[in-house]
Amino acid sequence: MARGAEQQKRGEESELIERLVGINRVAKVVKGGRRFGFAALMVVGDGRGRVGFGMGKAREVPEAIRKASEQARRNMIRVPLREARTLHHDIKGRHGAGKVLLRSAPPGTGIIAGGPLRAVFEALGIQDVVAKAVGSNNPYSMVNATFDALRNTESPRQVASRRGKKVSEIIANREADRSQAEVMANAQEEDEG
Repeated sequence: MARGAEQQKRGEESELIERLVGINRVAKVVKGGRRFGFAALMVVGDGRGRVGFGMGKAREVPEAIRKASEQARRNMIRVPLREARTLHHDIKGRHGAGKVLLRSAPPGTGIIAGGPLRAVFEALGIQDVVAKAVGSNNPYSMVNATFDALRNTESPRQVASRRGKKVSEIIANREADRSQAEVMANAQEEDEG
């Protein structure tokens, strides 16, 4: 029985999507000169709503990548997805000087995001999202800010249970808000035209 669980865990590990976000060469100045090391930033996800990131430092690149990958696997979080393709709602995240704005998108939009954010969404399994990084373009800050936003994402089921309502009421309110926003946008276009 333990062997079956172990094989299943190994099977899950092998189907994880790994994305290397960045590698930095760092120098430590010592008596005889400089000692060079490497720092790696990795994003790991299962493509079905679980994602994690990790950082690793070592004297050699492969070892730094391995450490970052292990840390990413340990720090995975689950993110609720709508229709297994996009976020449930727009959300902002921040870490230090890095700020990100994540917006849900209609089918066929694709991943509209730059560098580190794209790696996170691909590993997470999101197909339609629009993201904008504001402030710092440091990959570490951008990834941390993205994870800050993803941790605060809620599904209609979570909102309904917190507020003591039914999921259908929450979704109906969301649809009503969306149609009201469309009416306002159309009225504004007519006024300008």
